[in-house]
Amino acid sequence: NTKLFSGSQVGFQAPPNSLVSFFDASLPGTLPVLNRRCVEAAVMTGLALNCTINRKSLFDRKHYFYADLPAGYQITQQRLPIAVDGTLTYSHLGGRKRNEVVTKSVRIKQIQLEQDSGKSLHDDYRNQTLIDLNRAGVGLMELVMEPDMSCGEEAAAAVREMQLILQALGTCQGNMAEGQLRVDANVSVHRPGDPWGIRTEVKNINSARNLARAIDYEIQRQMFVLESGGTVQNETRSFDGKTGHTIPMRDKEGLQDYRFMPEPNLPPLMVYEVVVLEEVRERLPELPSVRRQRLVETYGILPEHSFTLVNEDGLMDYFEAVVRETKAGPRKVIGWVMNELQGLLHQQNLSVSQSPISPQALAQILNLQENGQISSSIAKQVFQELWKTPGKTAQQIVKEQDLGMVNDIFMLLLFPLQVQAIRSGNKKVLNKLMGLVQKETKGRADPVLVRAILEQKTS
Repeated sequence: NTKLFSGSQVGFQAPPNSLVSFFDASLPGTLPVLNRRCVEAAVMTGLALNCTINRKSLFDRKHYFYADLPAGYQITQQRLPIAVDGTLTYSHLGGRKRNEVVTKSVRIKQIQLEQDSGKSLHDDYRNQTLIDLNRAGVGLMELVMEPDMSCGEEAAAAVREMQLILQALGTCQGNMAEGQLRVDANVSVHRPGDPWGIRTEVKNINSARNLARAIDYEIQRQMFVLESGGTVQNETRSFDGKTGHTIPMRDKEGLQDYRFMPEPNLPPLMVYEVVVLEEVRERLPELPSVRRQRLVETYGILPEHSFTLVNEDGLMDYFEAVVRETKAGPRKVIGWVMNELQGLLHQQNLSVSQSPISPQALAQILNLQENGQISSSIAKQVFQELWKTPGKTAQQIVKEQDLGMVNDIFMLLLFPLQVQAIRSGNKKVLNKLMGLVQKETKGRADPVLVRAILEQKTS
């Protein structure tokens, strides 16, 4: 809720320079006070990623020209970060049909705490730059990964998994559009057996999709440069989402001397005195990988369906709420959630929490179908009607529109059916006749009863 070393509030889209303390503005005589909650969040994240938590952690000054960081340096952790040597296990769908779950892992080198910088706003019309310091000093938790990924798809899957883990822990909302999670991608190419090539860094990528696009473009660009006899430059690049290209920002040939020095105003952080590891470990929630495994084992659904349920915010809770309220089996419920519900949500760009149909309402539809009161086609029709008029119940719509199943054997016998043509036992014509009955009854006839009558009449 507050910044890493000051009491200023953290708020997205607050009026410019409205969340700035004297320390954030670097006024003489101000001192940093470490945010205890940020330390807890970093420790919790480290434990969730199987990291070693350092008993002693140090803060350093990194001197660099930040136009929007008044002190002229950033407080970070260069020598001894909070956590080291972890592992992030992630999965993505692969194979020919994109339905095989491929599980991989990437090593986490370290997790460190540091300050964010402010924001520069460039006014081309007046030829000036304005500074907003609301973001200056906001706590950042930087996770440095080892180069264990080989394409954009893997990197995007790893970042999505990281996003879900952070959201589950509550250590970060992970909204990339609001800059709560940003990615810098270091990319290099080399031939098998050769040393790693010169790398470039693509800065501040703001979505998993753009991350995959930026990396894959950069791989192809570097390969083209080398195959053309050129040399890849050690540089920082940005990604243009419109063109799908990376663009040079600045080169790194003259290696930047950050003049790191111990932060004199902060004593060494004795992590075990600030947080009790076992208490934090006990508070760890169910992580995404465990959720997926539980869904598959508990409900017998396919692994790829478990990915969709866990990856989309609120969808797993919706699914489990429907399962609790209905007689229909989990596999039937997953079909409705994945097809009918998600189809309309994506079509209208809505989140699960904005669905006009509650889990209880969907369960009512499924119960009507399970009880034989409506057919599967009518159930879908009722779903569409409920979406338009969420104030009503499934029973009301069935009653008002007379959509209940026709189970009356005498009523079904009244339908004029040309049965002579199938006395010879042509089952294809039998199915055709069943279709005609359903058409005549507008999908309200009990298919089991219809088949029994037709088989009796054609025998």
